[in-house]
Amino acid sequence: MSGIGFFKRLLGAASHDAPEPQWLRAPEGLRVLMVDDSPTMLAVLGKHLNHEGYATLKAADGESALDIAREEQPALIFLDIVLPGINGFAVLRTLRHDPLTRDIPIVMISGNQQATEQFYVQRFGADDFIRKPFGRPEVATCIHKLVLAGRLPAREVVREIAAPPVPEEGSVPESVAGIAA
Repeated sequence: MSGIGFFKRLLGAASHDAPEPQWLRAPEGLRVLMVDDSPTMLAVLGKHLNHEGYATLKAADGESALDIAREEQPALIFLDIVLPGINGFAVLRTLRHDPLTRDIPIVMISGNQQATEQFYVQRFGADDFIRKPFGRPEVATCIHKLVLAGRLPAREVVREIAAPPVPEEGSVPESVAGIAA
């Protein structure tokens, strides 16, 4: 992948070649905890989530993530595997054993190849995994799968139906004007 392609994918630039697929979304305002020690990754993931109408919470380490998850009860957590202090696997285990947080969907994220392999060997109950770098399509697809699986509620689709124009008082609508003449 070229350098420009990498950044386009990372920032979620839309492709002009294909129409954007339609994904199921979780309700707007849904709180999502993002856990990553990289301010850049937090900003990029936050941009993707905010674009879809979700409210984001941030943690830069495992200890903060545990505190925020217990206090704020987010509906979804994106959790990096490689973190300072306790790693993402230990955070995942702790969250799964805590009655307050055990049912929160958790998506593990990592760009570290060794951590990625370790994830598949030691899957501790994560709902999904996204490899870094990722873009908006990967995030949307992940949320789509969680909605389909019933792990997140679905956003209601509002279908706007155009109402016929209301005629001004005293005027005769065009559709009736020919009949009246």
